[in-house]
This record gives sequence, structure tokens and C-alpha cells, in this order.
Amino acid sequence: MNVPDVSRACRIRPMPGGARAQRGIALVVALILLVLITLVGLAAMHGTIMQQRMASNLYDREQAFQSAEAAVRAAAAQIPTDSTIIWHNCQAGGIVCQPNPFDSSGANPAPASAIHNVPTGTGTGDYTASATAYGQPQFVVESMGNWVDQNTNTGFGQTANSRNYGVQGASGTAVYYRITARSGDPAVVGDRAVVTVQAIVKQG
Repeated sequence: MNVPDVSRACRIRPMPGGARAQRGIALVVALILLVLITLVGLAAMHGTIMQQRMASNLYDREQAFQSAEAAVRAAAAQIPTDSTIIWHNCQAGGIVCQPNPFDSSGANPAPASAIHNVPTGTGTGDYTASATAYGQPQFVVESMGNWVDQNTNTGFGQTANSRNYGVQGASGTAVYYRITARSGDPAVVGDRAVVTVQAIVKQG
């Protein structure tokens, strides 16, 4: 009876050198791919957050711009009926009218008494800011004096009228006002957008 050689049957063959070198490479590749996917996800999330901030800032500025424009219309509606909102006459001697009366670093900034908050309500010259706005807009009104009214001026001082028709044109004048409005006081609005606009309006 032949007895099998057990030692030869259970002998474990050694792995080739190349196979031993490749053991664990799948785990390394998976970890690298996981890191790359994480970086791509973080970049996409960062871009989304940045776009949300940009959209929020744009919305805030547009809202501030509309609020400042509403203040211009409210001030123009109040001028004919309330002369107390007019700060000073820029044509008067010794009066310095700087481009932006809200600028406190200028030669003649508007005092607190000349800065008016737009009244709330539904009457003429009233405006109620939306709930998402910082608050009521403000305005300053300055008289720019009497100037030629282009709607009624018919050529006063133009020699062509006298030479061709034998008459002299008439000159009409009107009082003009400069309204400077802003959506809020920069010193108290914090990080909210502040928009300043100006308009020249004619009395009547």
C-alpha cells in the first residue's frame, strides 16, 4: 500500500514578485478617487455659496436704488406745498453747494435739520419702504435759483428773430431745485447697500 506524500500536497506555492507588489493598489486608487471627488464637491459648494452672495448683494443694491428713487419722487411732490424742506439757495452769495450734500468731508455738508426722512403713508409725497429694506430713505432739497425755462423760452437775445421777423423773442424763467436722495445713512445701515441719486426738478 502506497502512502501519499502529504508534505508535497499541502505545499504552498510562493506568489510571484509582481503579484506581491500589486497587493493593496486598489485601496490606494480608491482613496485617491475619493479625495478628488471631495475636492470637486467642495469647489462646487464654494461656487454656489459665492453666487448666492452675489445675488443677495445685487438684490440689496437694486432695492436700495429703488428706495432712493422713491425718495426723489417724494421730495419733488412735497416741494410745491412745503417750502420748509428746502435747505438753502445755491445762487445766494456766500453759499457753497457741494456736489453731494451728504458728504460730511465737504466744505458745506448738510446739517441734520436739512436731511429729511421720507414720511410713511399713502398721501402725496409719502412712501413706505418694504419690509426687507433697511428703513425709510432720506433726501436733501436745495434751490438752484431762477434759470431759463426751455418750455417757454422763445429766443430772447437771438438777433435772427429781430432781423428776419422784426420781433424779439420772450424769455421765460423758472425756479429749479436739486434733490439729493439716498437709501439710508451709511453710518447706521451696517453692511447694507447705500445708493445716492440726484435729480433736478422745475417748480410747477
